[in-house]
Amino acid sequence: MPPRERITTTVSTKGQIVLPIGIRRALRWGAGTRLSVENTPEGVLLKPAKSFVGTRSDDVFGSLARKGPPKSIEEMDEGVLAEAGKRHASD
Repeated sequence: MPPRERITTTVSTKGQIVLPIGIRRALRWGAGTRLSVENTPEGVLLKPAKSFVGTRSDDVFGSLARKGPPKSIEEMDEGVLAEAGKRHASD
């Protein structure tokens, strides 16, 4: 679909609109796509909504409760390798 082609749609009594199939296909917006809606001086802007809010490690560090003494780096490495071995043993 050409980027400047004008298409008309109608707002329903529930405030819904239908985005033409050509636009949805071009943007790969399938059913269930979450969109953010922004009112701009030029009109309404629709953009895919972000899947999640970005976080920093400092925001979540220590958020999982754990009982017992902390594990050493070596113990964590051993645990990761053991789990990887279990998961890939059946390959």
